[in-house]
Amino acid sequence: MLTTIKSELKPFEDLAHNFAVRELTANRKVNDSYPFGPFFDPVVARAYEAGLLGITVPEECSGAGQGIGALCVILDRISAVDASLSGIIFTNVLAQEIMLAAGGKDTLKDIMGQATDARSTLIAYPAFCNPGETQTRLDAVRTGGTYSLSGTIEYVVLGGMAGHALVPARIKGQDGYTFFLIDQGGKGLTKSEPIFSLGLHACPGVDLTLAGVEGRPVGKEGDGARCFDHASDRMHAAVAAIQCGIMKGAFQEALSYSQERFQGGREIINWSALRMLLGDMAVQAGIADMVVSGAAMAVDQQDPQWGLSARAAALHLSELACKLTTDGIQILGGNGYMKDYGQEKRFRDAKQVQALLGLFPLRKLGLVSAMAKGQ
Repeated sequence: MLTTIKSELKPFEDLAHNFAVRELTANRKVNDSYPFGPFFDPVVARAYEAGLLGITVPEECSGAGQGIGALCVILDRISAVDASLSGIIFTNVLAQEIMLAAGGKDTLKDIMGQATDARSTLIAYPAFCNPGETQTRLDAVRTGGTYSLSGTIEYVVLGGMAGHALVPARIKGQDGYTFFLIDQGGKGLTKSEPIFSLGLHACPGVDLTLAGVEGRPVGKEGDGARCFDHASDRMHAAVAAIQCGIMKGAFQEALSYSQERFQGGREIINWSALRMLLGDMAVQAGIADMVVSGAAMAVDQQDPQWGLSARAAALHLSELACKLTTDGIQILGGNGYMKDYGQEKRFRDAKQVQALLGLFPLRKLGLVSAMAKGQ
Protein backbone atom coordinates (compact mmCIF):
# COMPACT_ATOMS: atom_id res chain seq x y z
CA MET A 1 0.00 0.00 0.00
CA LEU A 2 2.68 2.50 1.03
CA THR A 3 4.78 1.81 -2.06
CA THR A 4 1.82 2.54 -4.34
CA ILE A 5 1.52 5.99 -2.74
CA LYS A 6 5.26 6.67 -2.59
CA SER A 7 6.84 4.87 -5.55
CA GLU A 8 10.35 5.84 -4.41
CA LEU A 9 9.99 3.26 -1.62
CA LYS A 10 9.52 0.38 -4.06
CA PRO A 11 13.26 -0.45 -4.24
CA PHE A 12 13.31 -0.87 -0.44
CA GLU A 13 10.30 -3.18 -0.62
CA ASP A 14 11.96 -5.28 -3.32
CA LEU A 15 15.23 -5.38 -1.38
CA ALA A 16 13.54 -6.57 1.82
CA HIS A 17 11.31 -9.09 0.04
CA ASN A 18 14.16 -10.66 -1.91
CA PHE A 19 16.37 -10.72 1.19
CA ALA A 20 13.69 -12.42 3.27
CA VAL A 21 12.96 -15.06 0.64
CA ARG A 22 16.65 -15.77 0.00
CA GLU A 23 18.01 -15.64 3.56
CA LEU A 24 15.16 -16.43 5.95
CA THR A 25 12.53 -18.73 4.47
CA ALA A 26 14.45 -22.02 4.34
CA ASN A 27 16.03 -21.77 7.81
CA ARG A 28 13.24 -20.15 9.81
CA LYS A 29 12.82 -23.18 12.09
CA VAL A 30 16.57 -23.51 12.71
CA ASN A 31 16.99 -19.81 13.41
CA ASP A 32 14.14 -19.93 15.90
CA SER A 33 15.95 -22.60 17.92
CA TYR A 34 18.30 -20.02 19.44
CA PRO A 35 19.60 -19.89 22.21
CA PHE A 36 19.60 -23.71 22.19
CA GLY A 37 20.77 -23.77 18.60
CA PRO A 38 23.18 -21.62 16.57
CA PHE A 39 22.61 -17.91 16.08
CA PHE A 40 22.12 -16.79 12.48
CA ASP A 41 25.25 -14.62 12.33
CA PRO A 42 25.65 -15.03 8.54
CA VAL A 43 22.16 -13.60 7.95
CA VAL A 44 22.80 -10.58 10.18
CA ALA A 45 26.12 -10.05 8.42
CA ARG A 46 24.39 -10.01 5.05
CA ALA A 47 21.73 -7.64 6.41
CA TYR A 48 24.58 -5.27 7.29
CA GLU A 49 26.06 -5.63 3.81
CA ALA A 50 22.64 -4.89 2.28
CA GLY A 51 22.39 -1.65 4.26
CA LEU A 52 19.45 -2.75 6.41
CA LEU A 53 21.05 -1.61 9.69
CA GLY A 54 21.22 2.12 8.94
CA ILE A 55 18.05 2.97 7.03
CA THR A 56 17.07 6.13 8.96
CA VAL A 57 20.62 7.27 9.80
CA PRO A 58 21.52 10.52 7.94
CA GLU A 59 23.80 10.15 4.94
CA GLU A 60 26.51 12.25 6.60
CA CYS A 61 26.63 9.52 9.27
CA SER A 62 27.09 6.78 6.65
CA GLY A 63 23.42 5.83 6.67
CA ALA A 64 20.73 5.63 3.98
CA GLY A 65 19.07 8.87 5.11
CA GLN A 66 15.53 7.53 4.69
CA GLY A 67 12.39 8.25 6.70
CA ILE A 68 10.16 6.00 8.78
CA GLY A 69 8.23 5.03 5.65
CA ALA A 70 11.22 3.16 4.20
CA LEU A 71 11.83 1.45 7.54
CA CYS A 72 8.18 0.36 7.73
CA VAL A 73 8.28 -1.11 4.22
CA ILE A 74 11.39 -3.13 5.09
CA LEU A 75 10.07 -4.38 8.44
CA ASP A 76 6.74 -5.33 6.87
CA ARG A 77 8.33 -7.54 4.22
CA ILE A 78 10.85 -9.18 6.53
CA SER A 79 8.32 -9.84 9.30
CA ALA A 80 6.09 -11.75 6.89
CA VAL A 81 8.84 -14.41 6.86
CA ASP A 82 10.67 -14.05 10.19
CA ALA A 83 10.07 -11.18 12.61
CA SER A 84 13.24 -11.95 14.61
CA LEU A 85 15.42 -10.08 12.11
CA SER A 86 12.91 -7.23 12.21
CA GLY A 87 13.39 -7.12 15.98
CA ILE A 88 17.14 -6.74 15.50
CA ILE A 89 16.70 -3.96 12.94
CA PHE A 90 14.06 -2.27 15.09
CA THR A 91 16.22 -2.28 18.25
CA ASN A 92 19.20 -0.85 16.41
CA VAL A 93 17.15 1.89 14.77
CA LEU A 94 15.47 2.75 18.09
CA ALA A 95 18.87 3.32 19.70
CA GLN A 96 19.94 5.39 16.71
CA GLU A 97 16.74 7.47 16.85
CA ILE A 98 17.22 8.19 20.56
CA MET A 99 20.78 9.31 19.90
CA LEU A 100 19.64 11.61 17.09
CA ALA A 101 16.87 13.05 19.27
CA ALA A 102 19.49 13.74 21.96
CA GLY A 103 21.74 15.58 19.52
CA GLY A 104 24.25 12.75 19.39
CA LYS A 105 24.76 12.82 15.62
CA ASP A 106 28.55 13.11 15.97
CA THR A 107 28.68 10.07 18.25
CA LEU A 108 26.53 8.09 15.83
CA LYS A 109 28.74 9.24 12.98
CA ASP A 110 31.77 7.84 14.80
CA ILE A 111 30.09 4.46 15.31
CA MET A 112 28.86 4.13 11.74
CA GLY A 113 32.07 5.46 10.24
CA GLN A 114 34.31 3.07 12.18
CA ALA A 115 32.05 0.01 11.79
CA THR A 116 33.50 -2.84 9.81
CA ASP A 117 30.82 -5.48 10.35
CA ALA A 118 27.33 -6.02 11.74
CA ARG A 119 28.35 -6.35 15.38
CA SER A 120 30.30 -3.10 15.40
CA THR A 121 27.33 -1.33 13.80
CA LEU A 122 24.65 -2.65 16.16
CA ILE A 123 23.70 -0.76 19.31
CA ALA A 124 22.02 -2.75 22.08
CA TYR A 125 19.05 -1.23 23.89
CA PRO A 126 16.31 -2.42 26.32
CA ALA A 127 13.71 -2.18 23.56
CA PHE A 128 10.89 -3.70 25.62
CA CYS A 129 11.18 -1.01 28.28
CA ASN A 130 10.11 2.61 28.71
CA PRO A 131 12.65 3.93 31.25
CA GLY A 132 10.07 6.42 32.51
CA GLU A 133 7.72 3.60 33.54
CA THR A 134 10.28 1.36 35.23
CA GLN A 135 12.82 1.94 37.94
CA THR A 136 16.19 2.85 36.48
CA ARG A 137 18.71 0.69 38.31
CA LEU A 138 21.86 2.17 36.86
CA ASP A 139 23.64 4.97 38.71
CA ALA A 140 26.11 7.34 37.06
CA VAL A 141 28.84 9.08 39.00
CA ARG A 142 30.85 11.88 37.47
CA THR A 143 34.55 11.89 38.23
CA GLY A 144 36.37 14.71 36.55
CA GLY A 145 35.35 14.64 32.92
CA THR A 146 34.12 11.04 32.82
CA TYR A 147 31.12 9.09 34.08
CA SER A 148 31.21 5.74 35.86
CA LEU A 149 28.11 3.52 35.63
CA SER A 150 27.15 0.83 38.13
CA GLY A 151 24.12 -1.38 38.63
CA THR A 152 22.05 -3.90 36.71
CA ILE A 153 19.81 -3.42 33.69
CA GLU A 154 17.56 -6.25 32.57
CA TYR A 155 16.74 -7.61 29.13
CA VAL A 156 18.99 -5.49 26.96
CA VAL A 157 18.15 -6.58 23.43
CA LEU A 158 21.29 -7.35 21.38
CA GLY A 159 23.30 -6.96 24.59
CA GLY A 160 25.15 -10.19 23.93
CA MET A 161 26.27 -9.32 20.42
CA ALA A 162 26.35 -5.55 19.74
CA GLY A 163 29.53 -3.51 19.89
CA HIS A 164 27.87 -0.75 21.94
CA ALA A 165 24.87 -0.39 24.21
CA LEU A 166 22.69 2.63 24.93
CA VAL A 167 21.46 2.54 28.52
CA PRO A 168 19.51 4.92 30.80
CA ALA A 169 21.08 5.90 34.13
CA ARG A 170 20.42 8.39 36.91
CA ILE A 171 23.09 10.94 37.76
CA LYS A 172 23.32 11.66 41.46
CA GLY A 173 21.76 15.02 42.22
CA GLN A 174 19.95 15.23 38.88
CA ASP A 175 16.24 14.81 38.16
CA GLY A 176 15.18 12.32 35.52
CA TYR A 177 17.56 10.04 33.68
CA THR A 178 20.27 10.38 31.05
CA PHE A 179 21.27 8.07 28.22
CA PHE A 180 24.83 6.78 28.14
CA LEU A 181 26.69 4.92 25.42
CA ILE A 182 28.94 2.15 26.67
CA ASP A 183 31.52 0.00 24.92
CA GLN A 184 30.42 -3.61 25.33
CA GLY A 185 34.01 -4.75 25.25
CA GLY A 186 34.99 -2.51 28.17
CA LYS A 187 36.03 -3.53 31.67
CA GLY A 188 33.52 -4.01 34.46
CA LEU A 189 30.70 -5.32 32.25
CA THR A 190 29.16 -8.73 32.92
CA LYS A 191 26.58 -10.33 30.63
CA SER A 192 24.10 -13.04 31.53
CA GLU A 193 23.34 -16.01 29.32
CA PRO A 194 20.88 -15.23 26.49
CA ILE A 195 17.32 -15.04 27.82
CA PHE A 196 14.85 -17.50 26.32
CA SER A 197 11.84 -15.41 25.36
CA LEU A 198 8.28 -16.13 24.26
CA GLY A 199 8.90 -15.02 20.69
CA LEU A 200 11.60 -13.43 18.54
CA HIS A 201 14.06 -16.10 19.67
CA ALA A 202 16.72 -14.92 17.21
CA CYS A 203 16.46 -11.37 18.53
CA PRO A 204 18.32 -12.12 21.78
CA GLY A 205 18.42 -10.18 25.03
CA VAL A 206 20.67 -10.42 28.09
CA ASP A 207 20.91 -8.85 31.54
CA LEU A 208 23.88 -6.50 31.98
CA THR A 209 25.68 -5.87 35.26
CA LEU A 210 27.92 -2.81 35.33
CA ALA A 211 30.64 -2.17 37.91
CA GLY A 212 32.34 1.13 37.24
CA VAL A 213 31.88 0.98 33.48
CA GLU A 214 32.81 4.17 31.67
CA GLY A 215 29.81 5.75 29.95
CA ARG A 216 29.62 8.49 27.33
CA PRO A 217 26.60 10.77 27.94
CA VAL A 218 24.28 11.21 24.97
CA GLY A 219 22.37 14.48 25.20
CA LYS A 220 21.85 16.77 28.16
CA GLU A 221 21.78 15.51 31.72
CA GLY A 222 18.26 14.53 32.78
CA ASP A 223 16.90 14.86 29.23
CA GLY A 224 16.44 11.14 28.63
CA ALA A 225 12.64 11.10 28.88
CA ARG A 226 12.21 13.71 26.15
CA CYS A 227 14.60 11.88 23.84
CA PHE A 228 12.88 8.54 24.41
CA ASP A 229 9.39 9.97 23.90
CA HIS A 230 10.36 11.58 20.59
CA ALA A 231 12.01 8.42 19.29
CA SER A 232 9.21 6.25 20.65
CA ASP A 233 6.53 8.23 18.82
CA ARG A 234 8.37 7.68 15.54
CA MET A 235 9.12 4.03 16.22
CA HIS A 236 5.52 3.13 17.07
CA ALA A 237 4.89 3.22 13.31
CA ALA A 238 7.66 0.62 12.96
CA VAL A 239 5.98 -1.59 15.59
CA ALA A 240 2.78 -1.40 13.54
CA ALA A 241 4.74 -2.41 10.43
CA ILE A 242 6.19 -5.50 12.13
CA GLN A 243 2.73 -6.59 13.24
CA CYS A 244 1.36 -5.93 9.77
CA GLY A 245 4.04 -8.16 8.24
CA ILE A 246 3.29 -10.93 10.73
CA MET A 247 -0.39 -10.70 9.81
CA LYS A 248 0.33 -10.88 6.09
CA GLY A 249 2.59 -13.88 6.55
CA ALA A 250 -0.04 -15.67 8.62
CA PHE A 251 -2.74 -15.03 6.03
CA GLN A 252 -0.58 -16.14 3.10
CA GLU A 253 0.37 -19.41 4.79
CA ALA A 254 -3.25 -20.06 5.78
CA LEU A 255 -4.41 -19.39 2.22
CA SER A 256 -1.75 -21.64 0.66
CA TYR A 257 -2.39 -24.44 3.14
CA SER A 258 -6.16 -24.33 2.59
CA GLN A 259 -5.63 -24.69 -1.16
CA GLU A 260 -3.40 -27.76 -0.74
CA ARG A 261 -5.07 -29.59 2.17
CA PHE A 262 -7.86 -32.04 1.29
CA GLN A 263 -10.64 -33.11 3.64
CA GLY A 264 -13.91 -34.74 2.71
CA GLY A 265 -12.75 -35.18 -0.86
CA ARG A 266 -12.03 -31.51 -1.62
CA GLU A 267 -9.68 -28.68 -0.74
CA ILE A 268 -10.58 -27.25 2.65
CA ILE A 269 -10.78 -23.75 1.14
CA ASN A 270 -14.07 -24.87 -0.38
CA TRP A 271 -15.63 -25.34 3.05
CA SER A 272 -17.69 -22.23 3.73
CA ALA A 273 -16.80 -21.86 7.41
CA LEU A 274 -13.08 -21.91 6.65
CA ARG A 275 -13.51 -19.57 3.71
CA MET A 276 -15.28 -17.13 6.03
CA LEU A 277 -12.35 -17.29 8.43
CA LEU A 278 -9.94 -16.63 5.59
CA GLY A 279 -12.10 -13.71 4.52
CA ASP A 280 -11.84 -12.18 7.98
CA MET A 281 -8.05 -12.57 7.89
CA ALA A 282 -7.85 -10.95 4.45
CA VAL A 283 -9.90 -7.97 5.64
CA GLN A 284 -7.79 -7.54 8.77
CA ALA A 285 -4.51 -7.75 6.83
CA GLY A 286 -5.78 -5.19 4.33
CA ILE A 287 -6.80 -2.82 7.10
CA ALA A 288 -3.40 -3.27 8.74
CA ASP A 289 -1.69 -2.29 5.49
CA MET A 290 -3.69 0.93 5.31
CA VAL A 291 -3.09 1.73 8.98
CA VAL A 292 0.68 1.38 8.61
CA SER A 293 0.67 3.51 5.46
CA GLY A 294 -1.27 6.26 7.20
CA ALA A 295 0.91 6.18 10.30
CA ALA A 296 4.20 6.20 8.36
CA MET A 297 3.12 9.09 6.17
CA ALA A 298 1.90 11.05 9.20
CA VAL A 299 5.31 10.64 10.85
CA ASP A 300 7.37 11.50 7.78
CA GLN A 301 5.20 14.49 6.90
CA GLN A 302 5.01 15.64 10.53
CA ASP A 303 1.23 15.92 10.33
CA PRO A 304 -0.57 17.46 13.33
CA GLN A 305 -0.70 14.85 16.13
CA TRP A 306 1.54 12.50 14.14
CA GLY A 307 2.80 10.97 17.37
CA LEU A 308 -0.69 10.00 18.49
CA SER A 309 -1.40 8.49 15.08
CA ALA A 310 1.69 6.30 15.25
CA ARG A 311 0.96 5.15 18.80
CA ALA A 312 -2.66 4.35 17.96
CA ALA A 313 -1.58 2.36 14.90
CA ALA A 314 0.83 0.22 16.93
CA LEU A 315 -1.65 -0.44 19.71
CA HIS A 316 -4.45 -1.36 17.35
CA LEU A 317 -2.41 -3.68 15.15
CA SER A 318 -0.76 -5.33 18.16
CA GLU A 319 -4.17 -6.50 19.32
CA LEU A 320 -5.31 -7.37 15.80
CA ALA A 321 -2.16 -9.41 15.06
CA CYS A 322 -2.65 -11.56 18.16
CA LYS A 323 -6.19 -12.37 17.02
CA LEU A 324 -5.29 -13.02 13.39
CA THR A 325 -2.39 -15.35 14.19
CA THR A 326 -4.75 -17.36 16.39
CA ASP A 327 -7.04 -17.77 13.37
CA GLY A 328 -4.01 -18.75 11.30
CA ILE A 329 -3.26 -21.60 13.68
CA GLN A 330 -6.87 -22.73 13.61
CA ILE A 331 -6.93 -22.99 9.82
CA LEU A 332 -3.94 -25.32 9.88
CA GLY A 333 -5.56 -27.44 12.58
CA GLY A 334 -3.07 -29.58 14.50
CA ASN A 335 -0.31 -28.58 12.10
CA GLY A 336 -0.73 -24.98 13.22
CA TYR A 337 0.94 -25.83 16.53
CA MET A 338 3.92 -27.56 14.93
CA LYS A 339 7.26 -25.81 14.42
CA ASP A 340 7.48 -27.28 10.92
CA TYR A 341 4.99 -24.57 9.96
CA GLY A 342 5.27 -20.84 10.63
CA GLN A 343 1.97 -20.12 12.33
CA GLU A 344 2.85 -20.97 15.93
CA LYS A 345 6.00 -18.82 15.67
CA ARG A 346 3.99 -15.89 14.30
CA PHE A 347 1.57 -16.24 17.21
CA ARG A 348 4.44 -16.05 19.72
CA ASP A 349 6.18 -13.25 17.83
CA ALA A 350 3.03 -11.11 17.72
CA LYS A 351 2.70 -11.34 21.51
CA GLN A 352 6.39 -10.49 21.95
CA VAL A 353 6.24 -7.52 19.58
CA GLN A 354 3.23 -6.25 21.51
CA ALA A 355 5.59 -5.39 24.38
CA LEU A 356 8.05 -3.30 22.35
CA LEU A 357 8.53 0.24 23.71
CA GLY A 358 7.00 -0.63 27.08
CA LEU A 359 4.13 -2.45 28.73
CA PHE A 360 1.12 -2.61 26.42
CA PRO A 361 -1.53 -1.50 28.98
CA LEU A 362 0.59 1.46 30.11
CA ARG A 363 1.13 2.56 26.52
CA LYS A 364 -2.61 2.48 25.96
CA LEU A 365 -3.22 4.54 29.10
CA GLY A 366 -0.48 6.93 28.01
CA LEU A 367 -2.24 7.46 24.68
CA VAL A 368 -5.47 8.42 26.42
CA SER A 369 -3.61 10.73 28.82
CA ALA A 370 -1.92 12.49 25.92
CA MET A 371 -5.25 12.96 24.16
CA ALA A 372 -6.86 14.29 27.33
CA LYS A 373 -4.09 16.88 27.62
CA GLY A 374 -4.63 17.90 24.01
CA GLN A 375 -1.14 16.90 22.93
